[in-house]
Amino acid sequence: MEKKLSREHVFYAFSPDLKPALHVAQGEEFTLETHDCFSGQLKSENDLLDVLDWDRVNPATGPVFIDGVEKGDILRVDLLKVEVIRQSTMVAVPEEGVLGDVITKMETAVLNFDNDQVVFRDKISIPMSPMVGVIGVAPENGKVQNGEPAAHGGNMDCTLITEGVRVYFTANVPGALFGCGDFHAVMGDGEIIICGAESPGVIRLKAQVIPVLKGLPTPFIETSDLVAAVASAGSLDQAGSDATHHMASFLTDFVSLPINDAGLLMSLVGQLKVCQVVDPQKTARFEFPKWVLEKYAYQLP
Repeated sequence: MEKKLSREHVFYAFSPDLKPALHVAQGEEFTLETHDCFSGQLKSENDLLDVLDWDRVNPATGPVFIDGVEKGDILRVDLLKVEVIRQSTMVAVPEEGVLGDVITKMETAVLNFDNDQVVFRDKISIPMSPMVGVIGVAPENGKVQNGEPAAHGGNMDCTLITEGVRVYFTANVPGALFGCGDFHAVMGDGEIIICGAESPGVIRLKAQVIPVLKGLPTPFIETSDLVAAVASAGSLDQAGSDATHHMASFLTDFVSLPINDAGLLMSLVGQLKVCQVVDPQKTARFEFPKWVLEKYAYQLP
């Protein structure tokens, strides 16, 4: 029987002191049910953010202890199936997000689903593209609130993190203590108004250690056609620089490219993109196409 955690098994900060809610073997499939980032508190357009219980924001389902994972291991997490359910909620709030300086009215918007479309104001139908906002493992020390991204993952809000991708993390504690939540039915890069189409959901995953990737700059993402290095920092400039340097390290250390060739190719075919700019720590990613890696006879295991 497949192992499963309901959305009632949540935590609000990644920490090495968390007690596991589920144990799984490496390569064993498991399912997590998730709340939306508001823990379902906003059910209608009459429910405004000023009545929110902020102690229940950005819940992640878990943590999941993955057997045999040790500190320093590179953990590959396969997102096998990602689904969102019911409806989505969004908010506009004065002084929050990039446009907070011009937003004067607090508002909640409910977006219904029509087959595979997210319907905005009963006028615009947007193709659904479910993605995971919060995903990560415990840090080595201290607590990192789920609303924050860092080297352990967390609230990266990266639109690449969706069904069919692989996300790599460096385990900081035995078992890694993995968790995820904060799904979006659809979201644009930047998350400029502090939210996407916030939705509860269900995700099926499996995770295992990849020994030959020890030292990989993480968080790291692999899709069907590209790889991406993700970094978070206090400024977008620094996050962009860190993501770029992480990709350069991958290309030199794992693909064995000279640094000059790595840089030249990154400038030719790479893409530096923004994940989110609304948290205190900003997040950027550097994408690089796998077809170029194949020309150098390199393939991720």
